[in-house]
Amino acid sequence: MRGRFPFARTLSALTTLLVFPLTGTAPASASPGRECATPSVDRLQQWLASGEGTTVPATGSLLVPEGHRYAAKVTFLNAEWHVAVVWLGNRFEAQADLSRSAGFLLTYRATDDLYVQLRPASHWSGGDKWLTLVPSTGGRLVTRFFGFSPRRWTWLPELGQPSYSFASALAEARGLVFVGKTPNELEFRGLRIDGYRPPCL
Repeated sequence: MRGRFPFARTLSALTTLLVFPLTGTAPASASPGRECATPSVDRLQQWLASGEGTTVPATGSLLVPEGHRYAAKVTFLNAEWHVAVVWLGNRFEAQADLSRSAGFLLTYRATDDLYVQLRPASHWSGGDKWLTLVPSTGGRLVTRFFGFSPRRWTWLPELGQPSYSFASALAEARGLVFVGKTPNELEFRGLRIDGYRPPCL
């Protein structure tokens, strides 16, 4: 297999050079393996509209067929807070210890800026969460790496200051929650977490 796809390997290397100097270095272990038997994006089966804010769809799964795979798509409407949830263990009661993870690789498109919150099992509800900016892509599909370095994560006064540490959130991560206060058209094609392989259900 080593010599049969030199162009593909070269293209992959060039893509890494073009993307990651702007966003950080993606760890080699950020690969989750095969997809699940039921719809999933990088083995994550639960991409959900929570019913908070006006969204399309309003509730339920965001997963839709995209060629031979699936994508998670949601539209945020109006100038209000919207919430889209990803359960890391594919069920609400599950949690993952991401203490040793370098971060996650996100392939997405967005027409405006938004945030992603890291929500722990012990402090799931409410807006007072550690979060980081997910920049607008102008509607283009891009891949960016988001590191778990504490200096890259903050909180918004409008949503409240977390009463727990970022380190504790990593240790008992239940989900990544995408939130935004502006109209936005979102599509997620990949979410690979360094050192973590979601269990298919």
